[in-house]
Amino acid sequence: MKINKLIASVTAAASTAVIASATALNAFAEDSEQATTANQQQASMGNLLSMPIMLILMFVLLYFFAIRPQKKRDKELKEMQQSLQVGDEVVTGGGIVGIVVSVGDDTVVIETGGAKHKLRIKNWAITENVSAAERFREAKAGAKGSSTVEAAAVVDDDDDKKSKKKKNDEE
Repeated sequence: MKINKLIASVTAAASTAVIASATALNAFAEDSEQATTANQQQASMGNLLSMPIMLILMFVLLYFFAIRPQKKRDKELKEMQQSLQVGDEVVTGGGIVGIVVSVGDDTVVIETGGAKHKLRIKNWAITENVSAAERFREAKAGAKGSSTVEAAAVVDDDDDKKSKKKKNDEE
C-alpha cells in the first residue's frame, strides 16, 4: 500500500512539473514574441523578396536544362523525317530496318529483309536515318563516300548463310 501511495505521489509531482514548465514556456514565449516582432518583420520581408527570385531562377534552369534541348532534338528529328530520300536506310520506332523505296506526303514505303517485303509507314514513325548519319560521318572525316544506294544496302541473311555453307562444303 505504501508503494501505491508513493507511485501516486511521484506521478502527481511529475504531472505538476510538466504543467508548470509548459506554463512558464508560454509566458516566456509571449515576452520574447514582443521583443522579436521587429526582427521577424524584417526577416519575412527578405523571404517575400527572395521567393519570387528563386522561382524565376528555377524556371530558367528548367528551360535551359530540359525544355530547350528537347525542342532542339524534336526539330532535328522532324527535319530528318522531311528530308528522306529514296535509297536511304531508315530505322522505325519499332525497330524495323529498311530502305526507302518511295516518299509521299506523310507516308514512306520501305523495303525490308531478304524477301524484299514492302511496308508503308508514317513519317513520324521513322526515328533514325542510317544513310544520312553515315554520309555525315564520311563528310566529317573528309573521305570520298560511296553512293547512297551502296551505303544503304541491306544485308541479306540468306546470302550470308549461303557463303557460310560454301565455306563449310569446301572444307
